[in-house]
Amino acid sequence: DEMCLTLVCQAGTDIVIQIIPGDEFMRICELKQKEVINICTCRTLGCPVDVEFNCETGCITALVVPGPGSFCFCFWGAGSEYIIPWNCIRQIGDDIILVEIDEKYCCKKA
Repeated sequence: DEMCLTLVCQAGTDIVIQIIPGDEFMRICELKQKEVINICTCRTLGCPVDVEFNCETGCITALVVPGPGSFCFCFWGAGSEYIIPWNCIRQIGDDIILVEIDEKYCCKKA
């Protein structure tokens, strides 16, 4: 249930990831512009700020989204963040990413 990167860990800047089998690709910068919505609570969690991936396999394992009260995450850090396992992503659309998570178990101290 992991999504494989097309470049290896030490590859530099322009990482391209394959979203679904076939010829459809998306850049991480495009993924970071999508709003993450938890389908369990119908709540907006925010936009991804980072991804976690396995350096041995080159596969994305989780999305990282600023946690509650994490205003200006990219400038001053965050008190908490959601680590959303890749297998909890239900659909990636044009503008949103639908996830199915228990927020209290996915929210970690940054």
